Amino acid sequence: MKRPVAIILRCAGTNCDLETANAFAMAGAKPELTHINAIKSGAVKILDADIFVIPGGFSYGDDVAAGRILANELKLMLRDLKTFIRSGRPVLGICNGFQVLVKTGLLPQTKTEAQHASFAANDSNRFEARWTRLRINTHSNCLFTKNLPEMIELPVAHAEGKFVVRTPKVLEDLKRTNSIVLRYVNEAGEPAGYPHNPNGSVYNIAAVSNPEGNVLGIMPHPERFIMRYHHPNWTRQTFHKEGIGLEMFRNAVTHVQN
Repeated sequence: MKRPVAIILRCAGTNCDLETANAFAMAGAKPELTHINAIKSGAVKILDADIFVIPGGFSYGDDVAAGRILANELKLMLRDLKTFIRSGRPVLGICNGFQVLVKTGLLPQTKTEAQHASFAANDSNRFEARWTRLRINTHSNCLFTKNLPEMIELPVAHAEGKFVVRTPKVLEDLKRTNSIVLRYVNEAGEPAGYPHNPNGSVYNIAAVSNPEGNVLGIMPHPERFIMRYHHPNWTRQTFHKEGIGLEMFRNAVTHVQN
């Protein structure tokens, strides 16, 4: 079976592109590391790919705000990106990529191109790098979390991970459309404050999708848990045959192949 082509976008400051490409290769895709300039020049066309990915890192050093400059560049290709999304093909933004998707206005999905959410500095006022417990919204249409257990663990690594919304209505719309895919929770599976919620995100939001479920913005890093040995307790958690993150990438590949 043909290996789906996954564009892994990169620019100055991106530093999770190789891990993300490796995860997609392990999941059965053909990753293509692609600089933003190649897309801007037309040398690479978004619509020729099967999967579009914005990996984590610190695009352009996050000098203006996390993901802002890359988001402004992608706005020049918003027509192609929206066509790509309407075709049902998977789009994934991880950490900095999530910030980019939000600042392009693609997430949360609305009828306008306005930005209705953003990210602020962590409530702890420091960079947070830790494993987090997450609860999956089983009512979500998100293709990336299909058939995953309701409770999972993934690591985070960010300084501006606090998801905030412009108005209370934005949050209510996210709830109504089941677009909140992951929430930070404690050992009992209940939403809780720091350190369970590492950044102070509203409603403990860790990941958001469009209502159709083919666009996912996720703050934790699934590419950092693709083998069971990545987990700090791998010697005890023998029920993990592979990292749960790999299943998320595999779901995207399977979706395209089907």
